[in-house]
Amino acid sequence: MISHIKGIVEEKFGANGIIVDVSGVGYEMMVPETDFENVNLGEERKFYTYHQVRENTEELYGFSSLVAKKMFELLISVQGVGPKAGIAIMSLAEAEEVRNAIANGDASFIAKASGVGKKSAERVIVDLRDKVGIPSRYGATEVKVKGEVNEEPDEALDALIALGFTLKEATAALEKIDKNLSVEERIKLALKG
Repeated sequence: MISHIKGIVEEKFGANGIIVDVSGVGYEMMVPETDFENVNLGEERKFYTYHQVRENTEELYGFSSLVAKKMFELLISVQGVGPKAGIAIMSLAEAEEVRNAIANGDASFIAKASGVGKKSAERVIVDLRDKVGIPSRYGATEVKVKGEVNEEPDEALDALIALGFTLKEATAALEKIDKNLSVEERIKLALKG
């Protein structure tokens, strides 16, 4: 299992394909559109990966944060949502926005993803609403506008997930902790709580 890849972004192709060179070996992966737009050729990047192996193919899906990877894994656990639909949903906005849309029960937001119909979007909401934690804010979620400035991934949330917390547990642990504190302080306070 390939859990992450760190290397130089050598190529970008299609709507969301990239090739990352790691010591002379090129790894091709599909990434959400949000990550694709933020990657520059020639820069070193780390991607958390989901490695799918089927009878006749192997595919890598990459994410700039561990939270995004975990959100993707939750999405593809829903019956009828495969990796391509999962990437399409993750391409709508940052991982926190997708999580928030699910927590709010915003099926119309999920249905805006390419290849995801109304029934699949509703199934995502029903299956995952209790698994993603409480909403960070209420109301309809907006689809990301191309070129829009994206928020930085929450490193404290990534760290808690790496320590074994589920997405729901990590979100709940950080909910009442001041986001202006350092990452280390937020993690310490979350672990004490």
